[in-house]
Amino acid sequence: QRKIADFTKLFWSNRGNHSEMTAQKFLPEFTFDELKAVASSALRSGGFKGAPYGAGAIRNRADLDRELEALRASLFDANFQPMITAKSPQGKLDILQASANNFYSGVSMADLANFHDPHPLNSRLVKAKDGKLVEEVYRAGTPDGKVPPGMYAEFLKKADDALSKARAYAEPGQDEVLASLVRYYQTGDPADWIRFGIAWVQNNPSIDFANGFIEVYRDGRAAKGTSQSFVTITDQKLNQLMVKLADNAQYFEDQAPWAPQYKKQGVKPPLAKAVETVIETGDFHVNTVGDNLPNENEIREKYGSKSFLFTGSSRTLRLGTGDGPLEEFSASQAEIDLVKKYGEEASDMMTALHEVIGHGSGKLNPKLQGGSEPYLKEYFSTLEEARADLMALWNIFDPKLQQLGLVSSPEVGKVMYYNAVRTVLMQLQRIPHGDTIEEDHQRNRQLIVSYIMDKTGAIEKIERNGKTYLLLKDFDKMHQGVGMLLAELMRIKGEGDYAAIKALVDQYGVHFHPALRDEVMARFDKLNVPTYWCGINADLTAKFDSAGKVASVTISYPRDFVRQQLSYAAMYGVQ
Repeated sequence: QRKIADFTKLFWSNRGNHSEMTAQKFLPEFTFDELKAVASSALRSGGFKGAPYGAGAIRNRADLDRELEALRASLFDANFQPMITAKSPQGKLDILQASANNFYSGVSMADLANFHDPHPLNSRLVKAKDGKLVEEVYRAGTPDGKVPPGMYAEFLKKADDALSKARAYAEPGQDEVLASLVRYYQTGDPADWIRFGIAWVQNNPSIDFANGFIEVYRDGRAAKGTSQSFVTITDQKLNQLMVKLADNAQYFEDQAPWAPQYKKQGVKPPLAKAVETVIETGDFHVNTVGDNLPNENEIREKYGSKSFLFTGSSRTLRLGTGDGPLEEFSASQAEIDLVKKYGEEASDMMTALHEVIGHGSGKLNPKLQGGSEPYLKEYFSTLEEARADLMALWNIFDPKLQQLGLVSSPEVGKVMYYNAVRTVLMQLQRIPHGDTIEEDHQRNRQLIVSYIMDKTGAIEKIERNGKTYLLLKDFDKMHQGVGMLLAELMRIKGEGDYAAIKALVDQYGVHFHPALRDEVMARFDKLNVPTYWCGINADLTAKFDSAGKVASVTISYPRDFVRQQLSYAAMYGVQ
């Protein structure tokens, strides 16, 4: 049963049996017969009750056998739906057919040649028996019945109920933000999502949140959003870093190395905040150290954006990893010494510049009214993450940062460059199989380093004592390479140049040598550091007064991941 418990933890952490980082399927260590034996024992002891998540009830051995057989291939067959998102599929399958996610059913890219998604973020696209495409929209339905319930209506109604109750405790203006989100979940109308985004981005409470079908990383087309949410409390002490950057957003826009037609004028400073999280749920990853929302270009250009620096995540990842990987993969003692001195500062600045200055920067050709996502398709997210990273790398040596008191020394920039180069080698640890990178953040990092290595010679791959290192030889040349790639990526985004981004990413960001990956994994195995991260949320317990209103809230920090996940299942899983 330990094997089953271990697999279950991984399954919960990844929201399924595909790795959130590599998109690759992972298999259990137990066999089908072992699972069957444990499930049969659970049936005998009354372990199957109700019908969780709308699935069929398991009332007897025949029901159990039928359910187990339906799951056999998905759990145990390595060749059945091996990738949850395949942006570089092998063989004859296209990016939809080769992906195991549930955004599409029976649909190929050829079917979508002239199709426009009426509900791009919150729907599942299905090909009906007559060959027509049908959107199954995620929505609760309106109370008056004019908009009928859709997919996941039961759970969206639960969300709306909680959001409606929260309005009584909201900060000024936030009650209307919550009301607009409730309306969107009722109707599923993209126009209501935009109205919510406009209200949300202009509201800056100390206790903030994000909630919705937001990120499109898991969809090969970069159209369908996964559900995610977080609740945060502003860290007032560290928040000055974010606010100062936001107040100078126009300055950094003016310094960008791209052509004048892509430079935004009258930049509205993003709402920027350093925060501690109270809860992270849905498809929001615990190792996310920064976020910039909303994603919709029509909101960002008119109303700005919000940038979050998740201080707890960045701090925990640093403390949990320690210095072992730094010492093992650094190409020189000088790199080790400098990173130990300025590493935390460089990491925080990388995240802050990426989120505050990077994602909100640049201007599109007016012909791209709906943003460049429909033009750049499966390559959009890689481009946007690379563009934001490059904006951090481009600006870190600007004396303005020292003048603002945000950077203590130019050495911080060197550390940021060292980290960017070393990470490309170290991230191979997270890709145990194959020879391609699917995750957008990993693609972006390799794209940057491989491009600069090829175009400038600032970085060299060397071998020493049978180990591979990436040696950063020339900071000035690397900075030049950063500017070259950044200018080109902004041009590509500004014009929606699919052919250009495909050529760049396919050449520099996708492929690696499996032998190098095997070497990296072997070196990590000796370090005794975590190879995978998942999070346990804080528990909030409310005390009510005689009128039934919340009088106080106690925050506790549980350490039992299984207990917490089972408590969530008890809340929503059994009907």
